[in-house]
Amino acid sequence: MAAPVMDTCHVSCCANRTPNVVSWGRGGLIAFGTCNSVALYNPQVLIFTACAVCLGHSGPVCAVDGLSLSSSQLLVASASSDSTVKLWTSSSDTGTIGSVIITSLAVPVLACGGDDSRVHLYVQLNGQFQRLLTLSGHEDWVRCVEWATKDGELWLASCSQDCLIRVWRLFAKAATEPVQQTDAVLKMKENVFQVSGDEFAVTLETVLAGHENWVYGIHWQPPCVKGDSVEQPLKLLSASVDKTMILWGPEEDSGMWVELVRVGEVGGNTLGFYGCQMSPDGFMILAHAFHGALHLWHCDSNQGEWRPSVVISGHFNAVQDLSWDPEGDFIITVGSDQTTRLFTPWTRNGRSEITWHEISRPQIHGYDMQCLTMVGRFQFVSGADEKVLRVFKAPRNFVESFANISCTPLEKLLGSDLPEGASTPALGLSNKAVFQGMNPLNSLATGEFALSNQYKESYFQPLKLTEPPTEDDLLQNTLWPEVQKLYGHGFEMFCLASDSERTVVASACKASKSEHAAILLWSTTSWKQLQSLPCHSLTVTQMAFSPNGRLLLAVSRDRTWSLWRRGNPDTDTEASFSLYANTSKDTAVHTRIIWSCDWSSDSKYFVTSSRDKKVGLGESVTPCSSVLDVGDSATAVSICPYLCSDQSYLLAVGLENGKIVLYKWRPSEDLSSGSDWSRCGETDACQSHTLTVKRLRWRPRPGRAGHGGNEERAWVQLASAGADHVVKIFNIKISAL
Repeated sequence: MAAPVMDTCHVSCCANRTPNVVSWGRGGLIAFGTCNSVALYNPQVLIFTACAVCLGHSGPVCAVDGLSLSSSQLLVASASSDSTVKLWTSSSDTGTIGSVIITSLAVPVLACGGDDSRVHLYVQLNGQFQRLLTLSGHEDWVRCVEWATKDGELWLASCSQDCLIRVWRLFAKAATEPVQQTDAVLKMKENVFQVSGDEFAVTLETVLAGHENWVYGIHWQPPCVKGDSVEQPLKLLSASVDKTMILWGPEEDSGMWVELVRVGEVGGNTLGFYGCQMSPDGFMILAHAFHGALHLWHCDSNQGEWRPSVVISGHFNAVQDLSWDPEGDFIITVGSDQTTRLFTPWTRNGRSEITWHEISRPQIHGYDMQCLTMVGRFQFVSGADEKVLRVFKAPRNFVESFANISCTPLEKLLGSDLPEGASTPALGLSNKAVFQGMNPLNSLATGEFALSNQYKESYFQPLKLTEPPTEDDLLQNTLWPEVQKLYGHGFEMFCLASDSERTVVASACKASKSEHAAILLWSTTSWKQLQSLPCHSLTVTQMAFSPNGRLLLAVSRDRTWSLWRRGNPDTDTEASFSLYANTSKDTAVHTRIIWSCDWSSDSKYFVTSSRDKKVGLGESVTPCSSVLDVGDSATAVSICPYLCSDQSYLLAVGLENGKIVLYKWRPSEDLSSGSDWSRCGETDACQSHTLTVKRLRWRPRPGRAGHGGNEERAWVQLASAGADHVVKIFNIKISAL
């Protein structure tokens, strides 16, 4: 079997913003829901998979669990906000369904927690689940229930929005109970029931109070193998909206349940945890937060202390745009989750393994992010659902951390007069620079920062990072200062582009009339508006400067493209652009909205892609390729800056269905046959996005980021952003194409 053309190098994603959407399997894999996919984390390898789809609920599914009835049969229960619990069965003959809470006590027992503040127990009799018992005690919604088995007894834990955890013990009653001959003994109330003639009892073992807010998740430590037997440790992990996880367990002497370990964060900007899991060996614990972030702690076996660990991260809403830095060492992404994120390879001394991680969150905004463009090694412009463009420049603290993590000499990166970091005022949208020696507490207490004490500020604390930062540090200590605002557009920003010399930025906003659809040009030295380029009648959806900087291509929702030519840049650094060529409704190549465009590295050809499923290349003002039908709406397109071994151009096309397809194109005189195009690769089901591909960008340098050696020239890298909240990076061996 031939090796795949596209090899997935990195997948950035996070958990869905819903309770208990993460599970840590006995084999060591972490599974979590991300958008409408399931991600498997191990912990550097990510794959997306779906084994079966079960349809039947009329409302959102909020809980699911499974029980293996035999080596070939699986029973799955799902609970929904439609007030129903559905049971599903699957056998090896029909395919396995991937992995409400079920356990087995001779027969399957189902525990369901509801918004009636009760836990309901069901047992399977004669093929049907029947309600057996109702456990009362909680005073608010029951958010999670989980079983454990120890010494032939069942232990059931439940947690609630009343901030409490209740632990119940279910056991078989003896045929005859000894009569107490001594004084009266305090005994817990028993709920007794019968199953198939056998008598069982449920008692409340303990009530755990330690959280200060809703408890969303609980998880028993998985059973461990000791010698020839399997033991179930009586340790229970809980996660709460109070931003903490607690590990509970009984004392050896008294048997009283106590708090063993507490981890989490004090203060900060996060909104607490939605669920928790523990590794099979019990030495790592994981929580997922309101904004989808994973928080991982590991137990230091030497000192017995719990410490934060490096974990995967990503956007929790659609990723709208991305850009490589000019040297190809990192990517910056923006998303509808109102954040801008920076990812780079982590190079560890003495280890050949290289993994990608988020090391900075330069912008945490109050509007959904829409677009960005790099205007220097450590400077970018971003646009959001607002009329303002914002310019950011990296602080000293980030540059030092980037040098440590990427193993790059610091002297090659540092500039002069850089601020130390940035902080954001309460209720503010602008990141303010913090300089060395400045006390952010004092600076935020004066001037425009003088707000009521009821609003918590985000204070910057300098970090000396040698590994990727934790989620808490990403939120608070990796911001970039905002150095400029650009005003001029009348509606929300939609797209940005910059020339290869990083001297001019082009911007466009949402528009329903021609007067608002003009492209604005900005100088990156003075940050003044240079020109307004009117041509289109509706929103300009994407723009691209030619690599030589002399041409600007724009495509629009009005189904046309425009080509603008620059004056003499050799004599005038801010030479004006004039309309060179454009299509009209009568001459348009595309019949639907044009989503994307790009240039070849020699500035000779440009490409456009459209909702009409067509991709075409142009040279100057005339088409130079046959029209390529890609079979689905072509939402993103990008031309590789390096030629294939046969001197053909390599293009990546992103589709609305999430697939990315690679094509080779060679100029041909006969455009009617379509022989100028050849399909050379595509993403498979696991590699593809599950929703629309929003952006494709090739690395501006050959080779794989973070790697070295002459053999790297055989490789190119492609980054993609999707509406499925995911950013992916692919390795492609161009020498083999």
